[in-house]
Amino acid sequence: MPTAKKQELEMVKKLPEKATWDDIMYEFYVRKKIEAGIHAADEGRVVPHEAVKKRFLKKYPASI
Repeated sequence: MPTAKKQELEMVKKLPEKATWDDIMYEFYVRKKIEAGIHAADEGRVVPHEAVKKRFLKKYPASI
């Protein structure tokens, strides 16, 4: 697997020439969050859909 540095360099190369620092930082942030989510799922640290739905409906009963 490529290093984080190599992955990020490839990501930056794919951004448009007019990308701002905010655009670049946003891409880094999203990538980091996705990687963290995948890692959590691999470790079994997930919440079943029905449990999330139940919590959501308790907090926002008229939403669905």
